[in-house]
Amino acid sequence: MRRREFITLLGGAAAWPQLADAQPAKMPVIGVLSGSTAELSQQELISFRQGLSETGYAEGRNVVVEYHWAQNQQDRLPELAADFVAKQVNVIVTLGGSPSGIAAKAATKFIPIVFVTGDDPVRLGLVASLNRPGGNVTGISFITTALGTKGLEILLELMPKASLIGLLVNPNFPDAEVHMKELPTAARRIGQQTVVVAASTEREIDAAFETLVRRRVTALLVTADPFFGRRRGS
Repeated sequence: MRRREFITLLGGAAAWPQLADAQPAKMPVIGVLSGSTAELSQQELISFRQGLSETGYAEGRNVVVEYHWAQNQQDRLPELAADFVAKQVNVIVTLGGSPSGIAAKAATKFIPIVFVTGDDPVRLGLVASLNRPGGNVTGISFITTALGTKGLEILLELMPKASLIGLLVNPNFPDAEVHMKELPTAARRIGQQTVVVAASTEREIDAAFETLVRRRVTALLVTADPFFGRRRGS
C-alpha cells in the first residue's frame, strides 16, 4: 500500500473537507473496518497514517480514528459496519480484503467509503465501473487475483517442464477462496496439475513445505498475501 494512494483517496472524498469544516468544534471521525487483525495490518496502518499526515491530519489532534477488527471472523463484519453507521462516522476505510468493503457498502448508502481490495471491485459490486465508481464508494484494487493467474503463466514460462505446481495459500486471507478456486481452474485449462497447501502460521508454513516435498512438487506459486509478503526473506 503506497501512502500517496491513500492521500489521493482520502483527500479526494468530496464530503470529507466539507464535513470537517461543517463541524469546527468537533473532530471528524474515520471508522477503520477490517476483517483481519491489527497485528496483521501494520503495513496498511502505517500507509494510512502517513496519508493522513500528508493531507494535514493527525490522529487524536484534528481527527478521531476508531478501529473495528473482525479478528478473521468475517461474519462479524456486518455488525461492525452497522456500528459505524449508528455512530455516524464521517468516512469508513475498509482494510483486510474485499469482505469488509462489501459489508460497509451494504450498511450505508450515504457515508463515504474507501476500500482496498485485491479483487475486481466491479465484479464484487463495490463500484459501477473503474472510471466512474458512482455512489458513496471508491478505493484501490491491486487486482491480485488476476495477477495470480498471470503469475502462474510466468512460472510455467520459467519452468516449462514443471510436472506438478504447488500453490501456497493463507486460508485466513479474505481473498483466499478466490485464489483456491481460480488458480487450480486456470491450471487445469492448460493441462497442469497443482497441489494446494494452506498456511497461516509459521508452523503451518513448515508443514506446508513438508507436504510439497513429499508430493514432489517441482515449482511453487505463493499467492499474494501480506502474511507471505513479510516472510519473503525467511
